[in-house]
Amino acid sequence: MTTLQINGSETDTLRLFLLDLPPEAVERYTTMAGTGEYPLKYGLGATKLRPGFVDVIDIRDLEGMPLSTYLQQAHGVSSAALAGDRARLDALKGTVIALPAQAFENTTQTLTVQTPLRHLGTYAETKPAGRSAPIKTTSARGLSSANPAGPGKGSSTTLKLIVAILAVIVVAVMVMVLR
Repeated sequence: MTTLQINGSETDTLRLFLLDLPPEAVERYTTMAGTGEYPLKYGLGATKLRPGFVDVIDIRDLEGMPLSTYLQQAHGVSSAALAGDRARLDALKGTVIALPAQAFENTTQTLTVQTPLRHLGTYAETKPAGRSAPIKTTSARGLSSANPAGPGKGSSTTLKLIVAILAVIVVAVMVMVLR
């Protein structure tokens, strides 16, 4: 049994686990049942686990792509973070579960990882670059000019809508009068 500490305020962290089950048992283990039963959560010893952030990876589905490459492309793990484990990860067979920090619902908890799970490693995800300077070209401004048209501002769409509503009212009154 392996014990791992999850800090509820962490971000940009990926935990990787090997799932030692036959392929036909993987879905049952990694999917929360309608009754709330969630074997993966129990196997991790987690108090909180968000199924929407659980990435179940069948190595065969990668069709020759090394697992390390998948982790870089799908989870933003840096090449440097994987350097020491690359050969070991790329040699794996079976099913791997990748859990980003969001999977733990920002909850501080202690995981007690049990069979059929085995902790493979914890990796830092690369942080996205900061915000860039705003684009100042005319085409980038689009409709967000200083005097946007909108309801009450001379919008032709609003005017057309008002005319259409009035036309419907006039027709309805005429139908009632002619009966």
